[in-house]
Order: sequence, then structure tokens, then C-alpha cells
Amino acid sequence: MSFTLGLIVNPLAGLGGSVALKGSDGADTVARALSLGAVPRAEQRALSALAPLKRLAFKLLTWGGAMGERVAREAGFAPEVIGSPEREETSAEDTERAARALADAGADLILFAGGDGTARNICAVLGAACPVLGIPAGVKIHSGVYAITPVAAGEIVAMLIRGELVTLANGEVRDIDEEAFRAGQVRARYYGELLVPSEHRYLQHVKNGAREDEALVLDDIAADFEESMEPGVRYVMGSGSTVAAIMAHLGLPNTLLGVDLIEDGRLLAADCTAQQLLALTEGYPVRIVITPIGGQGHLIGRGNQQLSAELLARCGRDALYVVATKTKLKSLAGRPLLVDSGDAELDRALSGLIPVHTGYRDRVLYRIE
Repeated sequence: MSFTLGLIVNPLAGLGGSVALKGSDGADTVARALSLGAVPRAEQRALSALAPLKRLAFKLLTWGGAMGERVAREAGFAPEVIGSPEREETSAEDTERAARALADAGADLILFAGGDGTARNICAVLGAACPVLGIPAGVKIHSGVYAITPVAAGEIVAMLIRGELVTLANGEVRDIDEEAFRAGQVRARYYGELLVPSEHRYLQHVKNGAREDEALVLDDIAADFEESMEPGVRYVMGSGSTVAAIMAHLGLPNTLLGVDLIEDGRLLAADCTAQQLLALTEGYPVRIVITPIGGQGHLIGRGNQQLSAELLARCGRDALYVVATKTKLKSLAGRPLLVDSGDAELDRALSGLIPVHTGYRDRVLYRIE
């Protein structure tokens, strides 16, 4: 019997990331993101996930239009479309209806592109009734049901189609209060578990939300950074508490879950969008100060989509200034730092060993993959 794959795309996933809205939940947020120039990216990421499956034999079931049919046909498949969204602008109810229908139609695995809200919708109707796997396309990805990149999602599915031994395990579904998130507070809530193929090389870990009480280490990292600052250089200050500690040390206001821009000891712009960063850094020497997500290791592509592939390519790998405590790095248990810019060629260029600033004049080399 051939493998049957179900495909769902949330075409609105990730819209708010590049325009600094910290999420995409709700019609008002979607409308605002589009008005700010946000470009949908979920279909493109789903297309990347389908690439490793092109020469394999399997049955593909999907939902109509932008929720899977369009990208499946673009990838060269002839899917069986078993339903369609009721309106052009899709909703959580569409995701739930599609997930239930695909499971009822006999999907061996449902592959879906979205963020934590999408995982939450699918969990509400499926639970552990049908194996699923997420293609990371959202702004916030705290849940442990996503592959580390779109291509990694495709590789896991390919293993299943080929009949390789892949363990199934329960993955936690977590989502946060977006309004609190936009106000700089992370309030993650557990919503249940989904059954996911557990392939440790490719599956994302649940985000570790623990806040380290390492004030002295953070102060050392901040002091080291301050000494390294050069006049006329524009510093893109990424999200997270480690970068926030640097900003506090400099006496500057900080957007904890956003991206700020500073130069010569002053704040030039707060909570920048991707387009603002491109405009405000053009023609200037730039450093991009970032820290990995604790427990996951994601350096680019999770919660900081304002750092666009265009900006990263323009600035180059040498512009990255990575900061992290050794405790945070040890929590990765040897797993590499991860980059998922949306540009596979750029991700490859960013890979390799990179200095991570872990204290005052203290650096370690750590691998990006």
C-alpha cells in the first residue's frame, strides 16, 4: 500500500514577522501586516519542503487553493483536492476542517506549514489521532512539532515514504499570548500534544523559556561588546534577553522581542521592520548582534524575521556578532546553532564555525548548521 501524505498550508502564517508585529493571529493583525508591506511566505516554505519528495511514489491529499493545492501543483505533483476554504482569506476554522478531513481520508501523515497558532488549531481537532509534522513558517515557533527547516521537514517525510525506521513520539504544542508578546512579555501556554516523527537531526526542540539568573556573566558580555563598538558603525540589535542586557548596560531603551538599531551610543530606531532595517543600514558599516534561542539553538529565522535574507546577504557572515552564556550553549547538548533565513544558499554560506561571545574577552567557537 502506498504512503498517503496530507498537506495543509496556512497562507497567512508568518505575515507579521518581517513588519515587527510579533505574530499573525487575528484578522486585524493580518490586515495591518499586509498594509505595512508584508509578503506571504508560507507557500514558498512549503514548496521547499516538497522538493525532497519529487522522485518518490506516494499519494498526495490536500486542501484547495492557497491552503495546499496551489503549491502542490507548482511543485509538480497532481494532488487529490478533498475540500477548499470557504473564503479567500483563510481562517483557523479552515485549518481545523482541513486537518479533520485529511485524517478521515486516510492520510498516514499530515504535513502542515504554519506557526504555533496553526499547530494549536490542528491539535484541537486531532490530538494524537494522526501523525503530523510542521514546516516552520510562523513568527513564533515554541512547539516541538516542527522540523528545524522546511527542507528538513521534507527529508523526514521522505524517510517515512521510503519505509525507513522513524520513531513516533508526542510533541508539545505551545502558543503565546500575542498581545503580551508585543508588550515584551512571553506567556507561553501548553495546549496539548501531537504525534510527530521523532528524527533528532531534523526535529526542533521545544523552546526553553527559562530565564537564567547570570547577571555577572551578562554584564561581562555587555562590557566586552561596549569595548568592541566602533564609531560610525550601525549595530542591529536582535531580540532576546542577552541582547537586552547589552542595551541596558549601554543605558538605551530596548525592544525585548523586536529589533533595534543603534549608532555611536544612541538609539536610531526601535522595533524595526525588515524594510526599515534595509533602508537605515544601506551605505553604512553594519554589525548584527544576535543570540540563539535557549534550548533550540535557532539563531536566525525564529522571532527575528526582521533580519531578512537580503540584509544578511548584504552584510555578510562577518557582520554577525553572536552572544550567549556558556550555560545557554551547554543546554544545546552539542547540537549546532541553526539558521533558517528562507534562502537555502545563504543558509549554507552562514554555516560553519563562528565565534560566540560568552564573557569579557571570552569567546568560544561554535558550529552553525
